[in-house]
Formats: sequence, structure tokens, C-alpha cells
Amino acid sequence: MERELDLLTWEIDGVRPWPIIRMRIFHELTRRSGLHGDPHPVRRTRADQVRLVGKHVAGTVTRNPFLARGSYDALVVPHPRKPGGIEIYTDSLRSTLGGSALVLDSGINGTPLPGSVNLDFFTSASGAVRSRRVHARCAEIASALESETGVKVPVAALVAREVPKHSRLRAVYRTLLKRRRIKTVYVVVAYFHQHIVGAARDLGIRVVELQHGAISPYHLGYSYPGRPDVADQPDELWCFGSYWTDVAELPARMKAEVAGASFISPLSATELAAKDPRLVVFLSQGTTGPALLSYAASLATARPDLDVAFHLHPSERSTDYVLPAGVRMSAGNTLTLLAAATYQVGVSTTALFEGMVLGCRTAVANLPGHEYLDPTIARGDSVLVPTPDGLASALDTLPRASTPDSYYAAPRLPL
Repeated sequence: MERELDLLTWEIDGVRPWPIIRMRIFHELTRRSGLHGDPHPVRRTRADQVRLVGKHVAGTVTRNPFLARGSYDALVVPHPRKPGGIEIYTDSLRSTLGGSALVLDSGINGTPLPGSVNLDFFTSASGAVRSRRVHARCAEIASALESETGVKVPVAALVAREVPKHSRLRAVYRTLLKRRRIKTVYVVVAYFHQHIVGAARDLGIRVVELQHGAISPYHLGYSYPGRPDVADQPDELWCFGSYWTDVAELPARMKAEVAGASFISPLSATELAAKDPRLVVFLSQGTTGPALLSYAASLATARPDLDVAFHLHPSERSTDYVLPAGVRMSAGNTLTLLAAATYQVGVSTTALFEGMVLGCRTAVANLPGHEYLDPTIARGDSVLVPTPDGLASALDTLPRASTPDSYYAAPRLPL
């Protein structure tokens, strides 16, 4: 449909909206069809919202990057998720760059890093006023999507919100990048920061995206079959390992390089031997957690001798679930848990790849999104389990990854 309607060249007031709303369209399609739940639900009370506005206003004085002194070689935009207070994706990079980097870390959906700055007030204000213009192509796109999928998607509302927000923030960031004399922008989750990428593009500034999760041919933030020209994309994608560099067709002129990962490394032979032979970890995520729980329940019934742990994604809450008999809720650090476990079961979460590096035997539940793991199944590093009832019999024959460093290599930042 993207090719037939020539959506990548569609323009509104000098902005190409399709790459901006593409991932949002995907989330709307999967959520409204019932295939997935909300991947990263944000839950705020009215009091939470009032406090957030107060933080934004205060931040215009205490965290305003326009008030920083001097120039910087780089701008670093980390991920909002920080397990244990550590932002693992840019941690090594920020340490290497030191004082030459301006760290711009939003506090909208997380706690900003110490010493960082942000433009949260501008971000919220830019999204508060929506365009009232109705673009004819929105109806055409919505109709085509509904014809193809049977799902109604509010394309016009997404465009009315995201395009003006993009234009306003792009202008703000253009000013910031010029004032701070930035030479390179390093960003995590670039497909939700295209206003920053676009601003850098306007000024001829190099943009590097750091991988933050699983990439596949089905990830609409990265996969562009045929490698077409796509507006406002990074120059480079720094990947955890060689597996990720060609698993999806990136936009034209976007180059993938292996940067490695400083936050994880394979276990030693002694550590592998010390794994708990009874521990099976189910790796939940907001999109498929309830369905995955049926696999855990079936295994607990069939194999009461096992320790069946259901581990939540950081965006989930324990109150989202009522656990069946024989299944316990696990807490604590995901990597520590996977280092102790012999088996892991999941659908499409990045933690499955981390578990492979940590020597877990891997089962992929046959639920929406399992296609993300198709290449690992083809490589013999994991096994697709068609039904919950089939997991118990498959458990003892599950494989370990043969070359785990292809998923997460030793760190080597290609600065």
C-alpha cells in the first residue's frame, strides 16, 4: 500500500508525514484489531499530569539546554527506560564522550539522567495545539487500510497532531543545534524523534542511531523493503551485533555498523554449569502478556517439578495479572534472572535475544509477533512451540544459541 499510494513522497507544508506516523499506524492497527495490547502503556492520574506540567515549567529554568554555556561536539538523546537508574544503550558512549556531549534526556516518560537537559516544556506545548486542516489523502489512506485489514485507523487525527508538532519542534531543535555548534547527534529510537533527525538534516549534521531493541523485517521503525529513499532518517545505525546489520532492509543511504554492547556478555563455562536446571522464565510484554500466561499455566500443570517464573516488561504492572497455580511473579533485574535460568519462553521481546547470549534454551510462543524470531528459528537458535500444551514435551530439546556474540558483540564504538 505504501508503494501503491506513493506515501513516502507525500508532503504537507514541506514535511513528509508518512515516516512520522508509520510506526504509530502500526500500533493502531495491531491494537484496534486485537492482535496486540498497548506496547508501552502510560498511566497517569490527574495529579500526575499536574505534577508533570509543574516539572516542565520548572525545567525551562533548571534543565533548559538553551541556557547551557559553550559549544559541544555531540548531542546524545538517551532512552527513557533506565533499569536500576542506568540507561544502558548510551552509557558507554556518554562515558567515552565525557564533557564534549550535551545529554538531552526527557522526563516525560521516565527520570532524566543527572546533569542532563531537556526541552520537555516545548515538546508538550508543541503537541497541545493541533491543526484543524483536513488533508484529502488522509481519508484515502484510512480507506485503503480499512479495505486491506478491516480496521479503521484515525489517520487524519494522527496527521493533525504529529505534523504540526514535528514542524514546531524541528524549528526549536534547529536553533539548539546551531547555538550549541553540534557536529554529531546520537539518538535512541530515532523513529519517534524525527524532529531532531530532521533538524540535523537541515543543517548537514551527522545523525547516528543506537539500537535499543529487536529489529526484524516486520519492525516498521526500520524495515523499508527495497531500501527506498525515506525522509528524516539517521545516517548510521549502530547495532549490538552482526545479526542485526542485515536482518531488515533499512532506508537508502542508512548504514548499519556493529558497535557491540557493553551491558551484556556471554557466560563462562562455569557460569553455564551453575544455571538452575528447574528455572523457566516467561518473558512478558504488554502486547502479548495475557496470551503468554496460558503457556506458563500449561507448563506449570504438566511439570510441577519446575520453577515457572513470569517476568514482567518494565511497562507492565503486577496488578495486570492474576497468576495461575504453579506460576510465580518474578522481580528484579532481567539479565540477572536470565543468567540463572536454563529455559526462557517469549514472543518478540528483546530479552529473548539477551537470554540467548546468557545461555538460555529458547522457546518462542506461537502468538502474534513471533515472526520477529523467525531468523533465529531458521538458524537453529530457538524453536517455535505451536500450542501451550506442546511446551512441556519440547522443553528438554530446546537449543542454545550456537554463536551468541552475533547478537551481542563485545563493545567497540565506531566513533
